[in-house]
Amino acid sequence: MNIRIKPTTRALQYLALLGYLIFLGFPLLWMLSTAFKGPRELVELHPSLWPEHPTLHNFATAFTSQGLARSAWNSLQVSVAASVLTVLVALPAAYALARFRTRLGTVAIGWVLVSQLFPFILLVIPLFVILKRLQLTNSLPGLVIVYVVWSLPFVLWMLQGFIRSIPRDLEEAAAVDGANRLQTLRRVVAPLLTPGIVASTLFAFVSAWNEFFFALVMLQDPEKATVPVTLARFVGIQGVVRLGPLAAGAFLATLPSLIVFGLLQRRLTSGVLAGAVKG
Repeated sequence: MNIRIKPTTRALQYLALLGYLIFLGFPLLWMLSTAFKGPRELVELHPSLWPEHPTLHNFATAFTSQGLARSAWNSLQVSVAASVLTVLVALPAAYALARFRTRLGTVAIGWVLVSQLFPFILLVIPLFVILKRLQLTNSLPGLVIVYVVWSLPFVLWMLQGFIRSIPRDLEEAAAVDGANRLQTLRRVVAPLLTPGIVASTLFAFVSAWNEFFFALVMLQDPEKATVPVTLARFVGIQGVVRLGPLAAGAFLATLPSLIVFGLLQRRLTSGVLAGAVKG
């Protein structure tokens, strides 16, 4: 049954969508404009949106004086490792929670939800003590472990929700055809679970890339600092903000997340029925 939408309703929908896009895109546009402005334009009482004399000086300052490139490499290593490890650990646990319902599984899901209520500051001291005993403080591998521990509950919750949405009938049909558990997971469940894996990986990556507090506490060596910690150094001791280099660095810091999402967003919708067809 086709439902016809009135032209006025459709126009209002597009207008609301346009307003939402402007609301989301304006801060990014303003940040990009600020990154290309010179020192004089940045101190004007009534600044314009578009820079009158665009310059790349702010980008050069962000890279050379603050070591943004080195910090971006550190963040990239930590974010990729944390996202991959989080999904690898959460995937089998999520499948067990979704398919084998027991009292222990119910308690585990409840604990996953409760763990999301814990504030950052409550976890810093125990994690720091554990990593110190393991001699992993002030190291990128130690920071990866922290991010895996922090992202794992929510990723586990996401994946088990995706797995529960996959009908059991597909797995039973594969078993009737002679497929064992491993073959069923690889040929039936995995293709259907691709959007969930991609969404979980994106969440873990963006969370690790943008995280500031744990990185500030765990890393004392400036050479190992991540991007958020480095961006915080654009604020001087007396609170004076170097707005131009900060905007340039912040814009460059958003690019990896946008690139990763652009590369993986097609996988969010593709393969939804691939597993059913192959099965």
